[in-house]
Parts: sequence; C-alpha cells; structure tokens
Amino acid sequence: MIWFYRLLFPPAMLLAAPYYLRRMRKRGGYREHFGQRFGATPTLPAKRPGVRRVWLQAVSVGEMLAIAPLLEALHADPEVEMYLTTTTSTGYALARERYSRLVVGLAYFPVDWWPFARRAWKQIEPDLVILPEGERWPEHIRQAESRRVPVIAINARMSDRSFRRMLKLRFLAVPLFRGITHVLACSEHDAERFRRIGFAPGSIVTTGNIKLDVAIPVLADGEKAALRRELGFGDEPVLLGSSTWPGEESALLDAFATLRAAGRPVGLLIVPRHAERRAEIESLLQGSCFAYHFRSHGPVSNGASVDVAVADTTGELRRLTQLSDLVFIGKSLPPHHEGQTPVEAAALGKPVIFGPEMSNFRVIARDMRAVGAARTVTDAVSLRETVLALWTDAEERARMAAAAQSWRAANQGALGRTLAFIRARLAELTHHP
Repeated sequence: MIWFYRLLFPPAMLLAAPYYLRRMRKRGGYREHFGQRFGATPTLPAKRPGVRRVWLQAVSVGEMLAIAPLLEALHADPEVEMYLTTTTSTGYALARERYSRLVVGLAYFPVDWWPFARRAWKQIEPDLVILPEGERWPEHIRQAESRRVPVIAINARMSDRSFRRMLKLRFLAVPLFRGITHVLACSEHDAERFRRIGFAPGSIVTTGNIKLDVAIPVLADGEKAALRRELGFGDEPVLLGSSTWPGEESALLDAFATLRAAGRPVGLLIVPRHAERRAEIESLLQGSCFAYHFRSHGPVSNGASVDVAVADTTGELRRLTQLSDLVFIGKSLPPHHEGQTPVEAAALGKPVIFGPEMSNFRVIARDMRAVGAARTVTDAVSLRETVLALWTDAEERARMAAAAQSWRAANQGALGRTLAFIRARLAELTHHP
C-alpha cells in the first residue's frame, strides 16, 4: 500500500503546490531553510552511546506551546536528546526563540515523499518518534517501521471529518498507519475511534489532553495595564474573539455594536487565527464607525484609545486572553464547525462561548457545557443575543469562569501519564537495543 501512496504523492503534490505556495507567501518566513522541506537537515552532533535520539514533530504554534513541558522534562534526562521539527514558519520562529537550548537540532518537517523522508531519516537516525494530535504522515511512519523505530502518537485525537474519511478508507488507512506502535488518546471517545478504524486495541491508551496541564504565566496587574495601553484600551471590560475565521469578525462586530448601543462600556479584541487576513479584516472595519488599531503596527501612540484592537501577531493569545471578560472561540460559527481550542481560555478562568459543533474538540466542548463553563450559540444572531445576556449578568459570568477553572483542574494529569509512557518505552530501548 505504501507504494500506491508513493506513486500518487507527486501528482497530488503538483496539483496542491499553487495553493500551498500562495499560502506560504502570504504568511512569509518560509524562504529561510527551504531546503529542509526536501530532506536537508541542520548539522547534527554524532549520536552518543547510551543516549536515545527522539524526533518530535509539532506542526504549528499551538502544538509548539503544548509540548513545552514535555520538551523540558525529556531534556532533563541525560540519556535522551531531542530533535524537533515543525511545519509552519510561525511554529519555527517560536521554536527557535524558546526551545533552541533544549534540542540537538531544529528544522522544518520534510515533505512526506519517499526521497525526502528517506534523506532526512538517514541523517537524523532517531531511536523514537513522537507525533502529536492529528499528525499522521504515511511515509514518515513507514520509514520508522522499516527501521523498527517505535512511533508514539501523543495527545491523539480524531476529528469527525477525519474519522468519517478513515472509516470509509480503512483498507488504505490501516496498512499506511500500522507503523504507529502506540496511540495515547486525548479521551476515551478518541480511543474508541482509533479502535473502530482498526488500530490494535492493545496499542491504545487513554492518557488525556496534555494541553490541560500546560502552565500559563499569569500577568501581573501592572503588565495587564501596560498591555491594555498598547492595545488602546482603558479600564473597560473586553470581549475577545479568539482565533477567528472569516465571517466571525463581522458577527463579533455586530454583537459589539449591540453592546455599545445598549450603553455598555466595552472594548473588542479580535485575534484572527491567520494574521495574513489583516487586509480582509481592515476592509470590514473601515465600513464600521469604530476606531481600530492593528497590533502589527506597534503600540497605540500618545495614549490614544480605540474601540477595536486586532492582534494580527503570533504567539500572544495566552497573554491577550488574560485581558478578556468573555471569550468567543473561533472557527465554530457556521459554515465553520471544527472549532479552535477553548482550553487556554478555560485554564485562565474565562467564560466561553462557541458555535454549535466544535467537532475538533467535541468532548471538551461537551464537558465544558455540562459543568456550566461554556455556552453554545447557533449563528450570528444567537451570538449577539448571548453576548448581550451575559454582559448584563456579571454573576453568571463569574459562575462560568469558576466552573471553567474547576473543570480544568479536574482533568489534569495527562502530561504525567504521557511522560511515564514515553520513559517506559525509552527504557525498553535502552535494555533491548
């Protein structure tokens, strides 16, 4: 089956290349180290006797932030060295800034075609591979299998769309992914999906979501005040659109306008999922009556105030969320349905609103609703009505915030379970090379 994948990959890559090249050009930063996409690697130190090299792939900023405690813990083990790859330029920039001291090498993940993957594997020579969340690359996994290198899928989840596709194509999926030796599932719901697709039940362990264990540095009051001034806000409460997608900014502006019309002092903070959409968002704001500022232009000058701040930057969402009083989670209003993660907002004790499906975080969304930490809206009108209702009920917002923190506390521990599993597999490699 892998040869079928190898034959189909080049024409598929050629067809998809214009789209991906346009997207890479918009996001920028990809020209540097572009050859790594074709299997080139940075110069690595020679492997040391008794030290296991672990290849960890984290696709973008969200995964990069989530793996921080995992990297720190494994780096502290003198018998382990880490090699880290990422897919996006923003993920690479974040990794270079924060993790360079923790790894023996940092690079872009190679295009998943046999010549490129094989080239990278020959240079890196890993003893163990870790893939987070939905990272499942057939050629990468096949290279591991052919070398008898264990592959651990951590924080493994399966969206509704992926599950439907893989159920239909089980005869393809099972042979392509059989090299994944262990699946550490985010939830029992995800574990059951992996079993139904055809992964061996004995290879699947439910460890939970490590994002619930990530420690988020809390800003001091002075830091919050300074950040507010940079954005152009005063002391007014803030409505946050977290990782928004097309159509959701206009829905938030409508809700914001309703709050202002009702005499509510409020600022609107929009953090788009993709910063390169700034021109599209600015066009929308130009048609409104609100003063706005884009964070990529620098701090607001001369103590000016704005109605709407757009944080078209990368890696700041956790800090910015701390300024908010109510959070809408993006990619959740129709026609979008996958949802972005609500975990950070819950961890910071913020009342949360999201759309009707949240298919990428179905279990988390369900459980947050069940404990009263979140509310679901169906469309832009429902969003406007819910925002207005919650803004006039400070006690309910406080109750939701407390429920969010309690839910998060009750679901921690995944990081410890994941680390214990990885260490056990590394010990097996040490004793049985």
